[in-house]
Amino acid sequence: MALYFSHIRLSRNPSARALAALLRPTESGERTSAQHHLLWSVFADSAERERDFLWREERDGSFLTLSARPPLQTDLFEPHQVKPYAPALAPGEHLDFLLRANATRMRRGGKREDVVKASIDALEQHERAGQRMEIASSEGRAWLERQGEKSGFKVVAAVAEDYATRSLPRPGASQRDEARDSRSFGPY
Repeated sequence: MALYFSHIRLSRNPSARALAALLRPTESGERTSAQHHLLWSVFADSAERERDFLWREERDGSFLTLSARPPLQTDLFEPHQVKPYAPALAPGEHLDFLLRANATRMRRGGKREDVVKASIDALEQHERAGQRMEIASSEGRAWLERQGEKSGFKVVAAVAEDYATRSLPRPGASQRDEARDSRSFGPY
């Protein structure tokens, strides 16, 4: 399967600038949700399309994506910089990377659970703040190691830089079902 690595930047034209407040709100959860929907717009070639891309916001407000197909060009964006993604990795190579992940596991009954939040919630209320980042590091690393066992990589080092929960609205979901978490782990 071909993969594409793309650098996507909002257009600087007047029509895109007029939407800037909507596309880049200041509140974290709203911002992430707006960005998610914004990026969906360049990969939504049909109503039945499943999400098949990963994305990350860069410090300059642009986005990096990894996708199964090139992004569609629209007037909201500068021309995309797209290149094939086919890294030539060899056994034993070491990679450093930053990762923001929704580290979950499936519970009996088919319900997903946040691995970090589940461990934090198991503590007494007065212990949670003091152990939050330690738990985020240990549970995040354990989750990443399980991913590596399934996918053929080994985690040498992992540190959680942050742990935050954000509510991201999903079309058709009730407010209770909207909660999504994102965490940043790195460098590895």
